Amino acid sequence: MKSEELQRLTASEPLTLEQEYAMQHSWQEDADKCTFIVLDAEKWQAQPGTTEESCMAGDVNLFLTDLEDPTVGEIEVMIAEPSCRGRGLGTEAVLMMLSYETSL
Repeated sequence: MKSEELQRLTASEPLTLEQEYAMQHSWQEDADKCTFIVLDAEKWQAQPGTTEESCMAGDVNLFLTDLEDPTVGEIEVMIAEPSCRGRGLGTEAVLMMLSYETSL
């Protein structure tokens, strides 16, 4: 999230590494949020030994807006890596999140 373009598009402020870790920890503990990282599978498969971090394309988030009705919520997807945009990763991530949530 160091990209000024991404900060503008997501209305985000730059965070320190400690703030980023604290935010990720709180999201992990919150019952009303679910986050998955989107990886570039083509890059992952084409370059054996590549780390997951270097294949990160973005993320997909589910926010439950009514804890009494788990069928009500919103999904947000961000494909942060410009080379991964326009390849259907966002669509695939949203469909997978919907599938995951309905399986719970």
